[in-house]
Amino acid sequence: MGKDKEIKRVEIIVYGIVQGVFFRATTRDVASKLGLRGTVRNLHDGSVEIIAEGYEKELNTLISFVKKGPPSAKVYDIDLLWKDPQENLPFFKITY
Repeated sequence: MGKDKEIKRVEIIVYGIVQGVFFRATTRDVASKLGLRGTVRNLHDGSVEIIAEGYEKELNTLISFVKKGPPSAKVYDIDLLWKDPQENLPFFKITY
């Protein structure tokens, strides 16, 4: 299988004004349209955590989106961590 068709996993923490601005719902919608699996949730420090698995091209599209977020969000920074896929994630959903 070609490298571009391997499932990958990325864990993202998004910092900024990202809670209470439809960030999770919009991220879920974008990721679902891209065919990704994973979760998005608010963290207690005001950041948002995203765990996503899929093909690298689609993951990079998601990363580009979260660097900006929906119109009402203000993203200041993100942390990215690429990991080996676990391939046990649900279709993209919000968790609490």
